[in-house]
Amino acid sequence: MRIDLNADLGEGFGVWRLGEDESLLEVITSANVACGFHAGDPPTMRRVCAAAVDRGVAIGAQVGYRDLYGFGRRDIGIDPADLAADVLYQLGALDACAQAAGGAVRYVKPHGALYNAAVDDRTKADAIASAVAAFDRSLPLLALPASAMEDAAHAAGLPFVAEAFADRAYLPNGRLLPRSEPGAVVDDPYDVVARAAAFALHHRVTTTDGSVLPVEPRSLCVHGDTPGAVYLAGEIRRTLVDAGVTLAPFTS
Repeated sequence: MRIDLNADLGEGFGVWRLGEDESLLEVITSANVACGFHAGDPPTMRRVCAAAVDRGVAIGAQVGYRDLYGFGRRDIGIDPADLAADVLYQLGALDACAQAAGGAVRYVKPHGALYNAAVDDRTKADAIASAVAAFDRSLPLLALPASAMEDAAHAAGLPFVAEAFADRAYLPNGRLLPRSEPGAVVDDPYDVVARAAAFALHHRVTTTDGSVLPVEPRSLCVHGDTPGAVYLAGEIRRTLVDAGVTLAPFTS
């Protein structure tokens, strides 16, 4: 039994630091690195890529809306061709930083509002997939299963990897409870670890109405800006390893 553990890294900007990148890199197996549009900047991107390469952590491009002010968590109306160009730009920038560190971008994951929009908006999902395919058709897209992103990946000839969120509440239809709703972020450590174990060992999650939804992810996400993210990721890793699960990048 094997699963990947990913987290969002490099989300500071300038003198502002967000999250504990170096500590998380000791625990996770894949790093979703901000590419400068919703967060991050060139020095941060280079620093995180170098640290990830040193630790054998897979580097993923976390592409987002051009929205530093809103941290990429505000949905933005954008022409599909412009969105594809923005995704391509971010991919190229992060891959340059990764290659300078002796690595490479290994997968792509949308961030925040773009992620949520592309779950059901096939036009935005296709724009993301087309940019990834133009850059490197071997790069997997990491997103919710049974979504427009999965359909767009298959249509573009890209690998698709299903992920699940240990620290987010799920609706009965398999979508994430919007962050504007109470309880959208699960912050109780016991609940987060229990949900991670349910995903990895039993392929299921309990939704907001108490129903059980089957989910079979290849990667689990813990948000880097969730309070206590390092502790949560560490407890998830310990629990899964103790249960006989191998933690490794899905790209290896």
